[in-house]
Amino acid sequence: MSQQTPEEGTSGTTTRRAVLAAAAGTAGTAVASAAATGQAFAAGSDSDSGSRSRSGSGGESRGHGGRPATAQSPSRELRTLLKEIDPDRIEATVRKLASFGTRHTLSVQDDPVRGIGAARDWILAELKTYAEASGGRMTVELQSYIQEPASRIPVATRITNVVATLRGSVTPERIYVVSGHYDSRVTDVMDATSDSPGADDDASGVAVAMELARVMATRRPAATIVFAAVAGEEQGLYGAAHMAERFKAAGADVQGMFTNDIVGSPKADDGTVDPRSVRLFAEGVPSSETPEQAATRRSVGGENDSPARQLARFVRDTADNDATGMSVRVIYRRDRYLRGGDHIPFLERGYAAARFTEPAEDYAHQHQDVRVEDGKQYGDLPEFCDFGYIARVARVNGAALWTLAQAPGTPQGARIVTSTLTNATELVWERGTEPDLAGYEVVWRETTAPEWTHVIEAGDVTRHEVDLSKDNVFFGVRAVSRSGAKSPVAFPVPQR
Repeated sequence: MSQQTPEEGTSGTTTRRAVLAAAAGTAGTAVASAAATGQAFAAGSDSDSGSRSRSGSGGESRGHGGRPATAQSPSRELRTLLKEIDPDRIEATVRKLASFGTRHTLSVQDDPVRGIGAARDWILAELKTYAEASGGRMTVELQSYIQEPASRIPVATRITNVVATLRGSVTPERIYVVSGHYDSRVTDVMDATSDSPGADDDASGVAVAMELARVMATRRPAATIVFAAVAGEEQGLYGAAHMAERFKAAGADVQGMFTNDIVGSPKADDGTVDPRSVRLFAEGVPSSETPEQAATRRSVGGENDSPARQLARFVRDTADNDATGMSVRVIYRRDRYLRGGDHIPFLERGYAAARFTEPAEDYAHQHQDVRVEDGKQYGDLPEFCDFGYIARVARVNGAALWTLAQAPGTPQGARIVTSTLTNATELVWERGTEPDLAGYEVVWRETTAPEWTHVIEAGDVTRHEVDLSKDNVFFGVRAVSRSGAKSPVAFPVPQR
């Protein structure tokens, strides 16, 4: 319960001056003071459609111990799921994929033991065995098309994604995707015949997606989860672009996508090891931004509040904890310098997407001919992978994906009302259709803060007013289920 302070009136509500003082304190030594005095917004409902926050009755929370205020503790169900992720199975998957010699997109497709066709068929068969345990909820398919000659594709080539879909039991129309690419390459990107084991790049990412498919096949997510092994990445993201375009053409509600690309080792080229962290690349300005959206962003800000950044914050909220044993390092850019991954086609089509990659790469073990030179082994071989590390990356993915699928969807239509000029902020949004939807929370932070620092309970409403100026801070809205699972944050835009 909040203590009354000299700033509070007899009604138990705090003045805006006290709220601003507490907010300013989050950037300095006043954090401890604000927490000690309990200065906070109250959350209450004035009607079925709206509510108003002032302060003083404990309706607002802040992060503690370096954790974002929006952090979610893993449920018992999630902890059990994550414990089933098996490093030995992941190792077996990586070694099996490496055993096909080359998985180059232009390699042979009708040899039963060598080439991308053999790898494709093995992945398909393996995923089908997982689907058998799903009671019909998981289906597996080959998603193929003929790529006509294009960049790095000299002749018409069949490109095939292997896709397992675990249909949601409550809101199956809402979709989340996790992928890795199963094609590989050596130094010459057009060399389709030399041995190209591709253990780290990217059998490791495929192993993450496949292991999650195995573990989740026996469970009932509320929303649909798609586990994909895509081809054509090294030649130009062709397989992922085909998959993303199919979703777009179908009007699919893809609310989050993760690609795992080069997640096989925590060891850098200088020998340093960072076994408990993974990078998550998330773009700021959306790749799909329209001129009108750009004008709004330039006017009110939001460069750090794209759907991809909100997805990345959600990963930190749900997967940076003892259940995964990992720290998620969010990188504020779309990808590494001069590089690209399979999340980009999804970003270009307006879907929230991000890329997982190991903390520091060893370039001797990716995009290299297999050889020994001056006593040093080159090549992307399984012996340079750390399978325990890959399992921890899989747990990070699993924690985020499972919470996404069990929580309500990201709120739609979030707006800040700007029809009149006031020093308060009124937010509106559309109510979700999930049967277990309990209500909503408003979150806010200083414009210079990377994470959400304050959470306000709004209730089961579609309108909420906060006695704090929209000009000074950033706001967001997230949905909450009856079990307490919380959605990613929706960043509101002006409504005139």
